[in-house]
Amino acid sequence: MTRILIVEDDADIASLLRRGFAAEGYDSAWEQGSAEALARLKAERFDAAVVDMMLGEESGADLLAEMRLRGHMMPALVLSALSRVEDRAQGLQAGAQDYVVKPFQLSELLARLRVQLLRAAPKVESLRLGDLRYDPETRTVSGGAGGRKAALTEREGELLAWLIANAGKLLTRAEIFAALWSPHGGATENVVDVYLGYLRRKLAPLSDYGLALRTLRGRGFMLTRDDEEEET
Repeated sequence: MTRILIVEDDADIASLLRRGFAAEGYDSAWEQGSAEALARLKAERFDAAVVDMMLGEESGADLLAEMRLRGHMMPALVLSALSRVEDRAQGLQAGAQDYVVKPFQLSELLARLRVQLLRAAPKVESLRLGDLRYDPETRTVSGGAGGRKAALTEREGELLAWLIANAGKLLTRAEIFAALWSPHGGATENVVDVYLGYLRRKLAPLSDYGLALRTLRGRGFMLTRDDEEEET
């Protein structure tokens, strides 16, 4: 089971995170201070950490830097009420993979955490759904009628991998954007429609792979096997 370490001095926020992680099937542990977090990391295995930037009089950035010095290299997300570029840079330079500003939407934080866990996971030879096979190393799609092949850009590949990982689930535009574009900045949610369009064109017709990329108007998108019913 995926295990997440929460380092947060606010008990209410920690409780919210623990409930959200449990709903996602993650196990979590909570510590309020740096020393306790470092002791927990020494004694137990964690797949990711969520660290508050301000732990009372302590610094979450200092904790992250110490974690990295001690060899704890799991993905880490920083939570902070500070939104300046300088504050974001401090968290990232200390060793965080992402920076989430308070107040935050739990769904967005979970989406960003999923992306970091996916990126940190051991590389798989290929991802498969229906007759489609996607090789993340070469960013090549193959399979389907006539053994077709298609080359994807890095962002197209990330989007396809995300859709495959969430096959059969209704994904809103906001969720996809939060997971794949929001951490990089400089884009709007419309970029999701643009890249879904790119995928549709490169893989058309998706029915050759036994798949369908459905648009549920006003609700979101879903990658399914061609013979599966849409979610209601």
